[in-house]
Amino acid sequence: MLMAKVVGSVVSTQKDESLVGKKLMIIQPINSEQQDIRFQQVAADTVGAGIGDYVLLTSGSSARKLFSTSSDAVDYAIVGIIDTFDF
Repeated sequence: MLMAKVVGSVVSTQKDESLVGKKLMIIQPINSEQQDIRFQQVAADTVGAGIGDYVLLTSGSSARKLFSTSSDAVDYAIVGIIDTFDF
């Protein structure tokens, strides 16, 4: 899993059928010091995260398994909202 900060949302009226009804959020992966790593991505939200939330992500086939079929066009999924960091 990865940690990330939700930095925005995506509105897409034309998209693959597998994405219809999914809330899409722009996420910035972070390290344990809350510093940006990698580049921003779009993730399907499964937990109701909002802009500014720190979240847990899963990716690849693990993200696709959260939805109805493994052929859904999802690379990243938000699977948890982080309440606190304890390092």
